[in-house]
Amino acid sequence: MNPSPSSLLQGASNFRDIGGYRNVDGRRVRRGQVFRSDHLASLTADDLDRIKAFGVGHSLDFRGAVEVETTPYALPGVQRVAFSIEPTVIARMQALVAQGVVPSTEDTVELMRETYRHFVNRNADTYARFLKHLLDKPTPQVFHCTAGKDRTGFAAALLLSALGVDRATTLHDYLLTNQLYKRDARLEGQGHPHVMKVLWQVQPAFLNAAFDTVDKEHGGMQGYLHDALGLGSQELGELQRLLLEQG
Repeated sequence: MNPSPSSLLQGASNFRDIGGYRNVDGRRVRRGQVFRSDHLASLTADDLDRIKAFGVGHSLDFRGAVEVETTPYALPGVQRVAFSIEPTVIARMQALVAQGVVPSTEDTVELMRETYRHFVNRNADTYARFLKHLLDKPTPQVFHCTAGKDRTGFAAALLLSALGVDRATTLHDYLLTNQLYKRDARLEGQGHPHVMKVLWQVQPAFLNAAFDTVDKEHGGMQGYLHDALGLGSQELGELQRLLLEQG
């Protein structure tokens, strides 16, 4: 496991290197190559210097249109690439509240589980483009959404899985968001506290819903990567060559 977590930037609470984990073959994911984060619209001057020092050339943005308009950013020397996935869970929750329905904690958890199932199937093309971009542009990169927890969390799980990292370690990385992310009421909207607590944290049940879907509908992660995302053994081997330490 990586050491006790802390964000590498002041203006992005959930910014971290996904490197350092060992895969099932004992090879370590290279540090300094791929970072995950919450949105990048509040970076300080020191943060920008660190981004430059990291050599980041691309920011891969999973946010939807309204989110991009709400917290736009431009980082010197960094090309933003849109991998838009609209945050439908928030819209659905707002629609329920508008109808006078107050979802229970259990209802909200199940809605999040459904969201992750949709990542697997409805957003497969987007996640395929994400992984292929990492292959095509082998320079340090950062990927993110608004909180860096759901769309970003599943992207990180896919990448670590493609690199041969086991699910327990992948889940550990996923759950670090609960220690790192600082909630921002300006971005959360209005809602009942018990609902918002579920929406703005992560739970093992969320990511496991995606893994269960991968297993039941695609025969496991290798089948999903190959059949749904279109990454053959040659491409997976190249990704591992790029992002795993050699020897």
